[in-house]
Amino acid sequence: MSDIGVTVKKNVDFSEWYVEVILKSGLADYAPVKGCMIIREDAYAVWEKIQEILNKKIKATGHRNVYFPMFIPEGFLKKEAEHFAGFTPEVAWITQGGDTVLEEKLAIRPTSETIMYATFAKWIRSWRDLPIKINQWCNIVRWETKATKLFLRTREFLWQEGHTAHATSEEAEAEVMYALGEYKDIMENYLAIPVLIGVKSESEKFAGALYTTALEAIMPDGKALQMGTSHNLGQNFGKVFDIKFIGEDEKDHYVWQTSWGITTRLIGAMVMVHGDDKGLIMPPKVAPVHVVIVPIPYKGAEPEAIASKAKEIAEALRAKGLSVVLDDRNEYTPGWKFNQWELKGVPIRIEIGPRDLKAQQVMMVRRDNGQKTPVKEQDVPATVEKLLDDIQANMFAKAKALLQEKTTSVQTYEEFKSVIAGKGGFAKAAWCGNADCEAKIKEETGATIRVIPFVKEEPKTGCIYCGGKAKEIAYFARSY
Repeated sequence: MSDIGVTVKKNVDFSEWYVEVILKSGLADYAPVKGCMIIREDAYAVWEKIQEILNKKIKATGHRNVYFPMFIPEGFLKKEAEHFAGFTPEVAWITQGGDTVLEEKLAIRPTSETIMYATFAKWIRSWRDLPIKINQWCNIVRWETKATKLFLRTREFLWQEGHTAHATSEEAEAEVMYALGEYKDIMENYLAIPVLIGVKSESEKFAGALYTTALEAIMPDGKALQMGTSHNLGQNFGKVFDIKFIGEDEKDHYVWQTSWGITTRLIGAMVMVHGDDKGLIMPPKVAPVHVVIVPIPYKGAEPEAIASKAKEIAEALRAKGLSVVLDDRNEYTPGWKFNQWELKGVPIRIEIGPRDLKAQQVMMVRRDNGQKTPVKEQDVPATVEKLLDDIQANMFAKAKALLQEKTTSVQTYEEFKSVIAGKGGFAKAAWCGNADCEAKIKEETGATIRVIPFVKEEPKTGCIYCGGKAKEIAYFARSY
């Protein structure tokens, strides 16, 4: 792999392009442990922005952050049989601590339902103790045996997991939709990635859940990516872990529970959807750096005056709360700097050269479309703020167009197979609700039901696979 610039075209080898952009832009690196990754500074800064956004949202509605141990006794996982069976193939186990063989194996956290809910049983006694609304930011280990891919599928990743317990099913239902709505806002209004929302099929739902809701996005290569999930756990875990409370009617009741989560795969989605042949394009609302300023002094052309003006503009932008880098390194040419900051996806570049200094202006360059505009010095802060809003909106509009282009309504199974094998994306099709048809479709095409939309449409054909009476419309796709 060449050290300079992106050498693979996005539309020629999407997978190789993706890896090259991540490594060369400095978002991540491979770890010494197979299947794991090192999340580098810029990517972690994006994750911190996501944390900041979501924390503000959930704390405003009474959720509080906690931290539970990453070691989970085997017996806890085994208590909920369906849940345990769903995770067993991916669990990493600890059997020895130091020189001591453990009496009971410990799982390294694949998810925290079991350890949290064993504790809920101690915390909850009365309806007065409800609702419990907690959230945890942590790492997760799932020992993937499939091919791993940076950010999208690694053996260790970062996530947040919200867990709530309620007195009524109605409260739990509302919580599921609340989390889904907040996730949709983050994905569309901050990451500039449009998503479909709906319910997972029975075979695709979270192990042990009553039902699972999800947010699905489409990537430029036509594969779907699950961006987040929100699960209604019903009373299943409550009964397994004996989480009961005395209600206002003075009778015993089991709690109703939810869990919901997003992971660092959102960063991978951001790279795939927005990046181009020059590298990353960062959505302004989550970008670690909003503006890079590159002075372009020529010998004998007032280098000190240009440097002074660059600092003045940087300070004015920082006063507006923007993240600004003044790249005044002498060991690199302006052209080299332009390429580096384009690779890193900084939304706006400001160039200041001798002509600009004389004209009391700067040259402003948008990363999303390359448009160059001269801007008067006094107008720079206001123009930057407007431009960042324009870039954010333009990025979402382009991603929305991609989603529309990659969504196809199909009437026959032949058409279905042609779409999945050809342009890919979402195949919107009628389905009878039978798990056998769903399994056969997966076996024959590699496509699964990504979501069944909340807004119901009347099927106009029979089931896409068996031709029998269709129950609903579902969105199918191959996925990461």
